[in-house]
Amino acid sequence: MSTKLFRMILCSGILLGVLTGGSVAAQIDTKKEISSQASELTHTIQQYKADRGSLSRFYFLETSPERIERMKELTQQYQKLLDRFSYNQLSMDGKVDYVLFSRNLQNEWNLLETGEAELPIAKAYVTFSDELFGYERKRRRGAVLPAATLAGEWQGWKKQLEERITAIEKDQQLTLSMAYAVQKRLEDIQVAAKSIYDFYYGYDPQFSWWMEQPYKGTDSLIKRYSSAVMAKARKNSAAADDGSGILGRPIGAAELKRQLELEFIPYTAEELIKIAEEEFAWCDKELLKATKEMGFGTDWKAAMEKVKNSYVPEGKQPEMILDLFNQSVEFIKKHKLVTIPPVAEETWRMNMMSPERQLVNPFFLGGESIIISYPTHTMAQADKLMSMRGNNPHFSRATVHHELIAGHHLQMYQNQRYKTYRNFYTPFWIEGWALYWEMILWDMNFPRGPEDKIGMLFWRMHRCARIIFSLNYHLGKWTPQQCIDFLVDRVGHERANAEGEVRRSFQGNYGPLYQLAYMIGGLQFYQLKKELVDGGKMSYLQFHDRILQEHQMPVEMIRHILTNKPPKKDFKTEWRFYPKLK
Repeated sequence: MSTKLFRMILCSGILLGVLTGGSVAAQIDTKKEISSQASELTHTIQQYKADRGSLSRFYFLETSPERIERMKELTQQYQKLLDRFSYNQLSMDGKVDYVLFSRNLQNEWNLLETGEAELPIAKAYVTFSDELFGYERKRRRGAVLPAATLAGEWQGWKKQLEERITAIEKDQQLTLSMAYAVQKRLEDIQVAAKSIYDFYYGYDPQFSWWMEQPYKGTDSLIKRYSSAVMAKARKNSAAADDGSGILGRPIGAAELKRQLELEFIPYTAEELIKIAEEEFAWCDKELLKATKEMGFGTDWKAAMEKVKNSYVPEGKQPEMILDLFNQSVEFIKKHKLVTIPPVAEETWRMNMMSPERQLVNPFFLGGESIIISYPTHTMAQADKLMSMRGNNPHFSRATVHHELIAGHHLQMYQNQRYKTYRNFYTPFWIEGWALYWEMILWDMNFPRGPEDKIGMLFWRMHRCARIIFSLNYHLGKWTPQQCIDFLVDRVGHERANAEGEVRRSFQGNYGPLYQLAYMIGGLQFYQLKKELVDGGKMSYLQFHDRILQEHQMPVEMIRHILTNKPPKKDFKTEWRFYPKLK
C-alpha cells in the first residue's frame, strides 16, 4: 500500500471518528464482543468437545470395552477440572455453563455405565467379538496381521454365526432390551470387520489371497443373525407387528422420568398428557369457530376437507413456498419481532424430498434449506393426492416460517455466530422455538381468514397429538396402529401421512422426547414471553434476539439468564411453566 493511500484511509478514519463523536475504535464495545462469545468455562468446554471428538474417532466402536473405559476416564478428568472452578465467583454465563456442562458429563457417565452393563449380554450372543476388536485395534496402527491364521479364525466365527442363527429360534429368554444390546454389538462387529478388510485387501497380497471368501461369508451372516435376533425378541416379547409394519422400542416410565429430568421438565408423563389435552381443548374451540365461519356449522372435518383440496397444481409447490416465505418475513419485519440478518435472508434455498424419504417425512424439513415434501411421477396415484392434500397452502402457512425464518434457519444461522462453544443440545429449544412462532403469529392475526386458521390449527393439534400418542406408546399403553388411528381421527391426517409420522417417531433417529418437545418447548417460550414481553420488561425484538444469541439450552436456563437470576450450583428443575397445571 502506498504512503499516500494509507494517509487517505487514516484521515478518513479520523474524520469518521469526529463525525460520530469519538474515535473509530471506540465504536466497538469490546466487553460486549467478548461476552457474546465466551464465559469462564469456554476453554474447558471447547477442550472437552475436541478431546471427545478425537477419542470418538479413534475408539469408534461404541460397544468395545476399550472405548467405554477411555470415555469414562475422559468424563472423570473433566469433572475434576469443573470442580476446580469457584462457582460463586463465576459470572451469570459461567454459572449457566457450569450447571449444563455438569449435567452433560453426568448424563455421559450414565450412558457409558448403561453400555458397560449391556456388554456381558452382548458377549454371550457373540463370543468372538473381543478377538475381532483386538485385531481392529492393531489395524489402526498398521500392524501386519497373520493372514492365514486370521482366515482360519474367521472361518470359525462364520461357523459360530451359522450355529447361532439356528439356535436362536429356541431361545425363550431373549427380550427386546437384550436384543438391542446384541444388535449394537453386531453392528460394531460388522464395522470392525469392514475396517480390517478395507485396509488390507488389495494392498497386502497374503491378506487378499486368504481373506476374501471368509470376510464375505461372515459379513452376510452377521446381517442374517442380527435380523434373526430382533425377530425372535419381538416374538418372545409379544411385540409382534400390530398391522402397521412399525416396530419401535418403548422405553417405559422410569426412563421417561429420567430423560424429562435431564431436560429440566418438572412434570410427569401423565401431567404432560394433561397439558396436551388442555391445549387440544383450546384448538377444538378455535377450530369450531373457523368451521362455522366457513359455513360448515360444527362439521370441522368437512371444513378441513375443503382446505385440503386447496392444494396447488402439480409443479407449482415451490412458487407457493416462496410466496409464503415472503409473506412471513414481511410480517416479521413490519412488527419488528426479531432481527433478520441480510445474509440469513439471502442464503436460504429449496430442495425436493425423495419419494423414499417421504415415507418417513410426509411434510417439510427445514434449516438453511427447506426440503419440500411433494409427490413425484413415480408415486402411486393415491399417494400423490395424499401428499398434495397434506401440503396444501393453508397447512403450509404455519410450516414455512417454522422451517426458515424465524424458525430453524434463523436458529442455525445464529448458533454459528453466538456462543459457539455451547453444545447443550435439546429439542425443547430447537423445536420449541419454531413452534412458539406459530403461537405468537396466531396471536398477532397472521392467518388471513378461516382457511388459514384451520391450516395453522391442524399443526397445533398435531403437536398436541404428538405428546399424547408418543407418551402413551412409550408407557406401553398404545400400539403404533392406535397412534396412526388417533392422528387420522382426532387431527384429520391423511392416513399415509399419519403412518409416515408414526414411523418417523418410533423408527427414525429421534429420541423418545423429541415429538413432545415441540409443544412443551413452545409453551415454555410462550410463558417466558408473557413474563418479560407482556410484562413490559423487554420488547419482542430484544427478547427474541437475546434468546438466539445465547445458543441452545433448556428453556429454564434461558429464563435464569433473561431474568438475571443465577441458578444454584446443585440446580434442580422447578419452573412449573404451565399456569393451568401448577
